[in-house]
Amino acid sequence: MSDAFYFEPEKILRNGLGRAGVIHTPHGDIKTPTFAVVGTRGFVRSMPMEKLRELNAQAMLSNGYHLRRQADEISTAGGLAAWSGWDGPTITDSGGFQIMSLGSGLGKVVSMNKKDAGTGRQTPHEKRLAKITEDGVYFTDPWDGQEEFMGPEESMRVQHKIGADIMMAFDELTSIGDSYEYNMEAMERTHRWAERCLMEHKKLGGAQALYGVLQGGHYEDLRRETAKILGGMDFDGFGLGGAFLKEDLGKILEWVAEELPFAKPRHLLGLSRPDDIFVGAEFGCDTFDCVAPTREARHGRIYTLDGDVNLRKGIWANVEEPLDEGCDCGTCREGWTRGKLRVLLKSQDRDEKERYFELASVHNVRFIVRLTEQMRESILEGEFEGFRDGFLKRYYSSIAWQYGRM
Repeated sequence: MSDAFYFEPEKILRNGLGRAGVIHTPHGDIKTPTFAVVGTRGFVRSMPMEKLRELNAQAMLSNGYHLRRQADEISTAGGLAAWSGWDGPTITDSGGFQIMSLGSGLGKVVSMNKKDAGTGRQTPHEKRLAKITEDGVYFTDPWDGQEEFMGPEESMRVQHKIGADIMMAFDELTSIGDSYEYNMEAMERTHRWAERCLMEHKKLGGAQALYGVLQGGHYEDLRRETAKILGGMDFDGFGLGGAFLKEDLGKILEWVAEELPFAKPRHLLGLSRPDDIFVGAEFGCDTFDCVAPTREARHGRIYTLDGDVNLRKGIWANVEEPLDEGCDCGTCREGWTRGKLRVLLKSQDRDEKERYFELASVHNVRFIVRLTEQMRESILEGEFEGFRDGFLKRYYSSIAWQYGRM
């Protein structure tokens, strides 16, 4: 446990699981629930760091896999916060998801028929670019073909050098197509790896916090078992991971929330759709991350309170309508309309295209950050359920998806 890191619950939802609180870190406090903006390689794509501060972001999440070869450089520069130019709280994922999903087509939340779950229909383990052993994972880097290895100890050493305030333990993820038996095998291996991560983390020392990562697929007994076992270890908090059907998210989070120690923070890995964040907040998740807000912005998808709009659709040509009425992001304050932004999106000029990427990314990230701010306020004021129902009814109403708004 890190003395410089601790979680302070402030207000608890009526279900006894969801909460608002504060995560205290060496680089500042994180008021929860909140969205940690993804800067995979230590920067947010298409967005200058000063823009990130303007959006009132509280934390940035980077990836241990993508930064592993720069770990020494980052350490010499004083750690991720100093090296990146972001002086607030930072988080690193272990990179296990990226390594183990090489060549497999794994996803986080998938749209899949329930009868296909557990059938092994994705790429078989023996044909993937990553080979999982008890020691760790042997994998082939898809960019340069280099053969590499990463296990719990290697992941801890890399993340310690990167120096984020919060690190994730090295775990074995499974796919939605993996069987119950393989999910159990992977979960038990994850428990052994968790113990090794803790041992290496304590040996390396420092003020960083370490989260254990829960797997177990969509199986209640496995999810409860891993929550009890990891919850009994000396982790500072927990990452909630795995591939599962979207419809199972609430049940999975409820199962683990009932087993995990309440006084430690939880991070929901890789999700940012409003309904997913509401479900996460309701069942005890404190922080969230996902690349979707910036990635979808680059492809023309703009977030609004009335549902998302696709600026690639011709109906938005010459439309002088705000991106989202009442939005307080810099893009909207500067007067950019849907029609004007679409011109940049469709432009063949590189500078204009890059300008679009920045403007759209600023808007989408601020939309999600602001949503979590409003969630926090609603919890503190005892109005979470009403805010949730009103927001989702408007955002997902059938009218909002007409006329190309996708």
